[in-house]
Amino acid sequence: MKIDRINQIKELLQEKNTISIEKLCATFDVSKNTIRRDIAELEKQDVIKKIYGGIMLKKSMGEPEPFASREVKYSNEKKIVARLAANFIKDDDVVFIDSGTTTMHIISALAHIRNLTIITTSLYVINAAVNYTHFNIICTGGNFYFPSRAFVGSSVLKCLDNYNISKIFLASAGVSLENGVTNTSPLECETKKHLMGGNAQKILLIDSSKIEKSSLMTYAELKDFDDVIIDRKPAQKYVDYFKKNNVKLHYDDFSGKI
Repeated sequence: MKIDRINQIKELLQEKNTISIEKLCATFDVSKNTIRRDIAELEKQDVIKKIYGGIMLKKSMGEPEPFASREVKYSNEKKIVARLAANFIKDDDVVFIDSGTTTMHIISALAHIRNLTIITTSLYVINAAVNYTHFNIICTGGNFYFPSRAFVGSSVLKCLDNYNISKIFLASAGVSLENGVTNTSPLECETKKHLMGGNAQKILLIDSSKIEKSSLMTYAELKDFDDVIIDRKPAQKYVDYFKKNNVKLHYDDFSGKI
Protein backbone atom coordinates (compact mmCIF):
# COMPACT_ATOMS: atom_id res chain seq x y z
CA MET A 1 0.00 0.00 0.00
CA LYS A 2 1.41 3.38 -1.01
CA ILE A 3 1.00 5.15 2.33
CA ASP A 4 2.66 2.25 4.18
CA ARG A 5 5.56 2.23 1.72
CA ILE A 6 6.04 5.99 2.09
CA ASN A 7 6.09 5.68 5.87
CA GLN A 8 8.66 2.88 5.62
CA ILE A 9 10.82 5.06 3.36
CA LYS A 10 10.69 7.76 6.04
CA GLU A 11 11.76 5.23 8.66
CA LEU A 12 14.69 4.13 6.48
CA LEU A 13 15.75 7.74 6.03
CA GLN A 14 15.63 8.29 9.80
CA GLU A 15 18.11 5.43 10.16
CA LYS A 16 20.36 6.08 7.16
CA ASN A 17 19.74 9.74 6.21
CA THR A 18 20.33 8.93 2.51
CA ILE A 19 19.18 6.05 0.31
CA SER A 20 19.50 5.25 -3.40
CA ILE A 21 16.63 4.70 -5.81
CA GLU A 22 18.09 1.27 -6.64
CA LYS A 23 18.01 0.30 -2.97
CA LEU A 24 14.41 1.49 -2.62
CA CYS A 25 13.32 -0.54 -5.65
CA ALA A 26 15.00 -3.64 -4.25
CA THR A 27 13.66 -3.13 -0.72
CA PHE A 28 10.04 -2.76 -1.79
CA ASP A 29 10.20 -4.87 -4.96
CA VAL A 30 8.63 -2.15 -7.09
CA SER A 31 9.57 -0.35 -10.28
CA LYS A 32 11.55 2.87 -10.57
CA ASN A 33 8.41 4.62 -11.78
CA THR A 34 6.61 3.64 -8.58
CA ILE A 35 9.49 4.86 -6.42
CA ARG A 36 9.68 8.11 -8.38
CA ARG A 37 5.98 8.69 -7.63
CA ASP A 38 6.68 8.06 -3.94
CA ILE A 39 9.60 10.48 -4.10
CA ALA A 40 7.35 13.11 -5.68
CA GLU A 41 4.91 12.66 -2.78
CA LEU A 42 7.71 12.99 -0.22
CA GLU A 43 8.93 16.12 -1.97
CA LYS A 44 5.42 17.54 -1.78
CA GLN A 45 5.44 16.85 1.96
CA ASP A 46 8.80 18.68 2.16
CA VAL A 47 10.33 15.65 3.86
CA ILE A 48 13.22 14.90 1.49
CA LYS A 49 15.47 16.44 -1.11
CA LYS A 50 16.83 14.71 -4.17
CA ILE A 51 20.52 13.90 -4.52
CA TYR A 52 22.33 12.18 -7.37
CA GLY A 53 20.90 8.66 -7.66
CA GLY A 54 18.72 8.89 -4.58
CA ILE A 55 17.18 10.98 -1.82
CA MET A 56 18.13 12.33 1.60
CA LEU A 57 16.16 13.38 4.66
CA LYS A 58 15.73 17.10 5.17
CA LYS A 59 17.32 18.02 8.46
CA SER A 60 14.32 20.09 9.47
CA MET A 61 12.17 16.96 9.32
CA GLY A 62 14.56 14.89 11.39
CA GLU A 63 14.92 17.53 14.10
CA PRO A 64 11.64 18.60 15.73
CA GLU A 65 11.05 22.26 16.47
CA PRO A 66 12.07 22.99 20.07
CA PHE A 67 9.28 22.52 22.62
CA ALA A 68 9.70 26.03 24.02
CA SER A 69 9.09 27.69 20.66
CA ARG A 70 6.10 25.44 19.90
CA GLU A 71 4.63 26.22 23.31
CA VAL A 72 4.19 29.93 22.59
CA LYS A 73 2.79 29.55 19.08
CA TYR A 74 -1.02 29.67 18.77
CA SER A 75 -1.27 29.45 22.56
CA ASN A 76 -4.77 30.95 22.67
CA GLU A 77 -6.04 28.45 20.10
CA LYS A 78 -4.46 25.57 22.02
CA LYS A 79 -6.15 26.66 25.23
CA ILE A 80 -9.52 26.72 23.44
CA VAL A 81 -8.95 23.15 22.26
CA ALA A 82 -7.86 22.03 25.72
CA ARG A 83 -10.91 23.60 27.33
CA LEU A 84 -13.21 21.76 24.92
CA ALA A 85 -11.30 18.53 25.56
CA ALA A 86 -11.71 18.87 29.32
CA ASN A 87 -15.49 18.63 28.85
CA PHE A 88 -15.04 14.98 27.84
CA ILE A 89 -13.52 14.02 31.19
CA LYS A 90 -15.82 12.86 34.00
CA ASP A 91 -15.46 11.67 37.58
CA ASP A 92 -13.85 8.20 37.87
CA ASP A 93 -12.38 8.28 34.35
CA VAL A 94 -9.08 6.64 33.47
CA VAL A 95 -7.58 8.77 30.69
CA PHE A 96 -4.38 8.94 28.69
CA ILE A 97 -3.09 12.45 27.96
CA ASP A 98 -0.50 12.68 25.23
CA SER A 99 2.60 14.84 25.17
CA GLY A 100 2.31 18.11 23.29
CA THR A 101 1.81 21.84 23.63
CA THR A 102 -1.99 21.54 23.36
CA THR A 103 -2.70 18.56 25.60
CA MET A 104 -0.69 20.06 28.46
CA HIS A 105 -3.36 22.77 28.89
CA ILE A 106 -6.13 20.27 29.72
CA ILE A 107 -5.04 19.82 33.34
CA SER A 108 -5.93 23.33 34.53
CA ALA A 109 -9.56 22.78 33.44
CA LEU A 110 -10.00 19.61 35.50
CA ALA A 111 -9.92 20.94 39.06
CA HIS A 112 -13.56 19.93 39.64
CA ILE A 113 -13.09 16.30 38.54
CA ARG A 114 -12.92 13.68 41.28
CA ASN A 115 -11.25 10.26 41.36
CA LEU A 116 -9.55 10.90 38.03
CA THR A 117 -6.66 8.70 36.93
CA ILE A 118 -4.30 10.33 34.44
CA ILE A 119 -1.84 8.15 32.53
CA THR A 120 0.73 10.10 30.56
CA THR A 121 4.09 10.09 28.84
CA SER A 122 4.38 13.87 29.18
CA LEU A 123 6.66 15.51 31.73
CA TYR A 124 4.66 18.75 31.38
CA VAL A 125 1.36 16.97 32.12
CA ILE A 126 2.91 15.35 35.19
CA ASN A 127 4.23 18.69 36.45
CA ALA A 128 0.82 20.33 35.94
CA ALA A 129 -1.15 17.47 37.50
CA VAL A 130 0.90 17.23 40.71
CA ASN A 131 -0.73 20.47 41.85
CA TYR A 132 -4.03 18.60 42.27
CA THR A 133 -3.89 16.16 45.19
CA HIS A 134 -7.14 14.42 44.18
CA PHE A 135 -5.68 13.12 40.88
CA ASN A 136 -4.11 9.69 40.56
CA ILE A 137 -1.12 10.20 38.26
CA ILE A 138 0.57 7.31 36.47
CA CYS A 139 3.77 7.98 34.54
CA THR A 140 4.62 5.33 31.96
CA GLY A 141 8.36 5.71 32.48
CA GLY A 142 10.65 4.85 29.59
CA ASN A 143 13.44 6.72 27.81
CA PHE A 144 13.17 10.49 28.00
CA TYR A 145 12.84 12.14 24.58
CA PHE A 146 13.95 15.72 25.16
CA PRO A 147 12.45 17.50 22.08
CA SER A 148 8.91 16.57 23.19
CA ARG A 149 9.59 16.33 26.94
CA ALA A 150 8.08 12.84 26.73
CA PHE A 151 8.87 9.25 27.62
CA VAL A 152 9.17 6.74 24.77
CA GLY A 153 10.22 3.16 24.06
CA SER A 154 8.99 -0.42 24.41
CA SER A 155 8.57 -0.14 28.19
CA VAL A 156 5.94 2.57 27.59
CA LEU A 157 3.86 0.15 25.52
CA LYS A 158 4.12 -2.56 28.18
CA CYS A 159 3.02 -0.09 30.84
CA LEU A 160 -0.01 1.03 28.84
CA ASP A 161 -1.19 -2.57 28.47
CA ASN A 162 -1.69 -2.78 32.24
CA TYR A 163 -4.57 -0.30 32.37
CA ASN A 164 -8.20 -0.09 31.26
CA ILE A 165 -8.10 3.35 29.66
CA SER A 166 -11.49 4.90 28.91
CA LYS A 167 -10.39 7.87 26.79
CA ILE A 168 -7.20 8.84 24.99
CA PHE A 169 -6.33 12.41 24.08
CA LEU A 170 -3.74 12.51 21.29
CA ALA A 171 -1.85 15.36 19.65
CA SER A 172 -0.43 15.76 16.15
CA ALA A 173 2.17 17.87 14.36
CA GLY A 174 -0.06 18.08 11.28
CA VAL A 175 -3.11 16.54 9.62
CA SER A 176 -4.40 16.24 6.08
CA LEU A 177 -6.90 14.08 4.21
CA GLU A 178 -4.08 12.71 2.05
CA ASN A 179 -1.54 11.79 4.74
CA GLY A 180 -3.71 11.44 7.81
CA VAL A 181 -2.53 12.28 11.32
CA THR A 182 1.23 12.78 11.48
CA ASN A 183 4.04 13.30 13.95
CA THR A 184 7.76 14.09 13.80
CA SER A 185 9.11 11.43 16.16
CA PRO A 186 9.04 7.72 15.12
CA LEU A 187 9.23 6.68 18.78
CA GLU A 188 6.26 8.83 19.76
CA CYS A 189 4.38 7.50 16.73
CA GLU A 190 4.95 4.01 18.09
CA THR A 191 3.16 4.97 21.32
CA LYS A 192 0.31 6.68 19.48
CA LYS A 193 -0.22 3.72 17.13
CA HIS A 194 -0.31 1.38 20.09
CA LEU A 195 -2.99 3.45 21.78
CA MET A 196 -5.03 3.69 18.58
CA GLY A 197 -5.23 -0.12 18.57
CA GLY A 198 -7.09 -0.19 21.90
CA ASN A 199 -10.78 0.10 22.78
CA ALA A 200 -10.69 3.53 24.42
CA GLN A 201 -12.55 6.51 23.02
CA LYS A 202 -10.06 8.16 20.66
CA ILE A 203 -9.95 11.96 20.72
CA LEU A 204 -7.65 14.07 18.55
CA LEU A 205 -6.64 17.56 19.68
CA ILE A 206 -5.33 20.01 17.07
CA ASP A 207 -5.24 23.75 16.66
CA SER A 208 -6.18 25.12 13.24
CA SER A 209 -2.55 25.77 12.26
CA LYS A 210 -2.07 21.97 11.99
CA ILE A 211 -4.61 21.59 9.15
CA GLU A 212 -3.12 20.78 5.72
CA LYS A 213 0.27 20.02 7.31
CA SER A 214 2.22 16.78 7.14
CA SER A 215 5.07 15.74 9.38
CA LEU A 216 7.49 12.83 9.14
CA MET A 217 5.25 9.84 9.87
CA THR A 218 1.56 8.96 9.76
CA TYR A 219 0.28 7.24 12.89
CA ALA A 220 -3.46 7.13 12.07
CA GLU A 221 -6.10 8.17 9.59
CA LEU A 222 -8.50 10.93 10.59
CA LYS A 223 -11.39 8.49 10.29
CA ASP A 224 -9.82 6.30 13.00
CA PHE A 225 -10.82 8.82 15.68
CA ASP A 226 -14.15 9.02 17.46
CA ASP A 227 -13.83 12.77 18.05
CA VAL A 228 -11.73 15.60 16.66
CA ILE A 229 -11.40 18.86 18.60
CA ILE A 230 -10.17 22.03 16.91
CA ASP A 231 -10.33 25.71 17.86
CA ARG A 232 -12.42 26.77 14.87
CA LYS A 233 -14.42 25.25 12.04
CA PRO A 234 -12.11 23.74 9.40
CA ALA A 235 -12.57 23.84 5.61
CA GLN A 236 -15.76 22.26 4.32
CA LYS A 237 -13.95 19.25 2.86
CA TYR A 238 -12.95 18.29 6.40
CA VAL A 239 -16.48 18.82 7.71
CA ASP A 240 -17.79 16.57 4.93
CA TYR A 241 -15.09 13.96 5.55
CA PHE A 242 -15.85 13.75 9.27
CA LYS A 243 -19.58 13.47 8.63
CA LYS A 244 -19.07 10.72 6.04
CA ASN A 245 -16.86 8.73 8.41
CA ASN A 246 -18.96 9.24 11.57
CA VAL A 247 -16.29 11.27 13.33
CA LYS A 248 -17.69 13.89 15.70
CA LEU A 249 -16.20 17.34 15.11
CA HIS A 250 -16.00 19.84 17.97
CA TYR A 251 -14.92 23.46 17.60
CA ASP A 252 -15.45 26.93 19.03
CA ASP A 253 -16.07 29.95 16.79
CA PHE A 254 -16.34 32.45 19.62
CA SER A 255 -13.91 34.93 18.08
CA GLY A 256 -10.89 33.02 19.32
CA LYS A 257 -11.43 33.99 22.97
CA ILE A 258 -11.45 31.69 25.97
